Amino acid sequence: MSETELDNVETLADLADLARESAQDDDTVLLFIEQEDTWFAVVRVDGEDDPRIFVSDAAAAARSSYGDVVLTEELVGRAGDSEFDDLDNLVTDLEDGDAELSADDEDDEDRPLTGPGGVPVGPLGDSELLTEFGVPAADLLELSGEGAEPGDALAELAEALGCGEVLEAVR
Repeated sequence: MSETELDNVETLADLADLARESAQDDDTVLLFIEQEDTWFAVVRVDGEDDPRIFVSDAAAAARSSYGDVVLTEELVGRAGDSEFDDLDNLVTDLEDGDAELSADDEDDEDRPLTGPGGVPVGPLGDSELLTEFGVPAADLLELSGEGAEPGDALAELAEALGCGEVLEAVR
């Protein structure tokens, strides 16, 4: 683990290239990004594969200069997708037309909270990117929940990954 300067990083591709440069062979590289204790991101780069990204609070990241790097169009575009979308569509198809609600009939409470540019408030991305390292998706989501402190969350992740002392040394 080492601290990396991100001043010259403008895109996710730049960030992935920086990670690949620091890797030995095609080892997995994990990047932790924390912005002023308001949000954090974990970026996983496996060789030449596309990076996998998890952001603790997408709306907070959208207000940050480093947020532009991790909040790719693909990631934000998937924000409204759900693993239950197919089931929801099936239920809607099975219901008769009288039971369907139009968008105007929905309560505001049912709509997801969004921040700047329609980016959702809360966690976004691949919450399973650390499961093979012993951090289940539920734990990562819990570290991103309401009231969670990004600095503490990264420290807890680093401890779980066996590099807590190294993270403290680069802070």
